[in-house]
Amino acid sequence: MKENIIRNKSFAFAVRIVNLYKILTSERKEYVMSKQLLRSGTSIGANVREALNGESKADFIINLPFLKKNSMKLSTG
Repeated sequence: MKENIIRNKSFAFAVRIVNLYKILTSERKEYVMSKQLLRSGTSIGANVREALNGESKADFIINLPFLKKNSMKLSTG
């Protein structure tokens, strides 16, 4: 299978988010914001997979705004 940089990076990002979530909930006892971080951070990878598994190039392009939306949730304070 051909290596896909977007899929690899989104997976690595999701792993880092899950590890951060574990730290926030166990050591810092922070539950509300950490759950939103977990949802937003892991949904990027799900959207990447959906875009890559689309039936056409148009399917991939249609899913790009969802990727941007989820990444913006993480970058706004």
